[in-house]
Amino acid sequence: MKKRLILIISICVALALLIGGILLLALRKKAPVSKANANNFAVLLSDLVYAYETPTEENTKKIDDDLALIEAANRKDLSLAKGIADHWRKVYLDPDYPIYLYQGQDTAPELKDAGITDSAQHAIVILGYALQNGEMQPELMGRCDAAAAMGRSFPNAIMVCSGGATGDNNPDRHTEAGMMKNYLVNHSGIDAGRIFIDERATNTAENAANTFEILRKENIRTMTVVTSVYHQRRGQVLYNVMAELYKQNYGYSVEIIANYNYNIESDSPIEAFDARIAASQIAELLELPEEARQNLPSMRGGGSRPSGGGAPKK
Repeated sequence: MKKRLILIISICVALALLIGGILLLALRKKAPVSKANANNFAVLLSDLVYAYETPTEENTKKIDDDLALIEAANRKDLSLAKGIADHWRKVYLDPDYPIYLYQGQDTAPELKDAGITDSAQHAIVILGYALQNGEMQPELMGRCDAAAAMGRSFPNAIMVCSGGATGDNNPDRHTEAGMMKNYLVNHSGIDAGRIFIDERATNTAENAANTFEILRKENIRTMTVVTSVYHQRRGQVLYNVMAELYKQNYGYSVEIIANYNYNIESDSPIEAFDARIAASQIAELLELPEEARQNLPSMRGGGSRPSGGGAPKK
């Protein structure tokens, strides 16, 4: 009798462990990209960078070759890859892509024919900029001035400020988003009820990831990214990646309509590698494994094309 009881208990424990393991696997978040295509996506991101930095016909054609490799390895990944590549081509590779610049006016007449609908389902998303001694720098104020002008032109749109506690000597942990909202309300006269904030982001990839939680909750269908002109392309492609991921995971879609920019050029040497930073942060959002990310173009320049799925060397 005792042996039978021990056997029954052992079976119950084994079943409990088995069921627990199954539930754990079910709850575990599925990676956006299949293992079969991790390296192929690294190849695609690398070739998108090279097509921007050296816009030759050969480099542009490699993008289509990469998409074919991704489709062959796992067809389910193709929609995501194509969405990323198409938007990159539009923003980084099309020389006629329009960039809208804030001209210092109270409103944004430059956006009159940009295709933006004045609706509560449109979001004006303002990207943060590092604080200095816990306070906003002039560039972040400029981004907010641009956003306020756009907000007056589209009074029904919501506004989303994104940026966490940044900068040295910030003992009170002021956040970019909190300071931006303060500025928009108290300096620019924007209704506080229109403004939503993400106070966690520390880089542009996190801006995009965190902001999309707000956009989905507010049922936003279209959006415009407001930032500095040198930062616009990177911001847009990262937000587009999140749009593709949300479409894939939730069937929820947001379209990026136009752009609006504080007109300042960066004197930071790092901006010379803007496309490489964008590719690295896309890899972050796609949760590509570290071994695949190591093959992305270096931030120091140079670098070679990574291999994946039988892709030829550059």
